[in-house]
Parts: sequence; structure tokens; C-alpha cells
Amino acid sequence: MISIAQTLRLWFAPERISEEGETPDYRFSLANERTFLAWIRTSLALVGGGFAVDQFLPDLRWGVRVGLALALLAAGVLCALRAVNHWVRCERAMRRGEDLPVSRFPTLLGVAVAVVAVAMVVVVVFGWAG
Repeated sequence: MISIAQTLRLWFAPERISEEGETPDYRFSLANERTFLAWIRTSLALVGGGFAVDQFLPDLRWGVRVGLALALLAAGVLCALRAVNHWVRCERAMRRGEDLPVSRFPTLLGVAVAVVAVAMVVVVVFGWAG
């Protein structure tokens, strides 16, 4: 089992990954990188959505507006951090010939976005003005 400190070292020194196992087919590494970039795009969209809620819904009750904005911003931060961690874990697994790691994060992110979306529907329908 890899420690948190070792994982963080791999985040900032990915060349260390090449010391493990065998080099996988470059197509798999590039696919892993594309997946990383998709997670980063998702993160940026969540952050942008958080700022949009805060800036473009000034009539919304302060607590509701800030709560929705912070939920989206937090999801964006977690998504960005998860992107790096997932990339490292997948790259290591491919080099070692192991199964790719599984994660509950996509489910948790989906549920969090759905909860915020439902809250936004309620806000639009019932208009919680401040």
C-alpha cells in the first residue's frame, strides 16, 4: 500500500512513476492523460458554475446563493485534486500490470451535482429572493 506522502511525491515528480514496472503501450498512457484532462475540464466547469451562481444571482437569498456557490466550488476543487490522484494511480497500475483502480468519486460527484441542480430547480420555480 502506498502512503499519502508517497502519493503526493508522485503528483509533483511523475518521472518517479517510470521507475516502476514496465512502460505500457503509449496509447494507454495517452488515454489516461485524456481522462485527466476531462476531469480538469469538469473541475473548471464546476468552478465557473460556482462563480456564476454567486455573481449572476444577486437577488437570491444570501445563504442560499453562497451555499450553492460554495458547493459547486468545493466540488470543483475536489474534482481537480481527484484528477491528479486518479492519473497517478492509473499510470502506476498500468506499469505494474495491475487492474485499474476503482473509485466511488464519480458517483459522489454526480450525486453532489444532482443535489445542487435540484436546489437550483427549486430556486427557479419558487424564486427565493433575498
